[in-house]
Amino acid sequence: MKYFLLSILVFSSLFLAVSCGDDEPETIDYDYQIEIISPNADDKRVGDVLPIEIVFDSGTGEVVHHVKVRIYNKLDNTEIYNGPDVAHIHSTDGLHEFKTNFELTNVNGVEAHSDWVLEAKVWAETAGEGEVVETLEFHVHPE
Repeated sequence: MKYFLLSILVFSSLFLAVSCGDDEPETIDYDYQIEIISPNADDKRVGDVLPIEIVFDSGTGEVVHHVKVRIYNKLDNTEIYNGPDVAHIHSTDGLHEFKTNFELTNVNGVEAHSDWVLEAKVWAETAGEGEVVETLEFHVHPE
């Protein structure tokens, strides 16, 4: 009986020692930041070319894994732009510059007297990980 109790005590001690180990996965501090260089929040006009320039970076120098830029109608969430085509850009230097132009035309879904939101998003390997979202709103007048 004495050996049985001693065995239980030793087993319990080993179990506690093993179970108290650091099983938490290492969390990476991406410190993602987004700078919307253009456009600005000034009013636009139907027919304008909207220059889009956005800088995504990791303040800690980690990989910028995914980026997404979209423009949608503030009133009904109708999306008129979504880029880049492939969100996984895997920029190992911790910096990614996104540049493009978008025409604010009726053909592209832009009507006069409408309000729009440009949304820029960056995240790590899995959806939501280290995610940061910045938005910019603007109004479009007639030509």
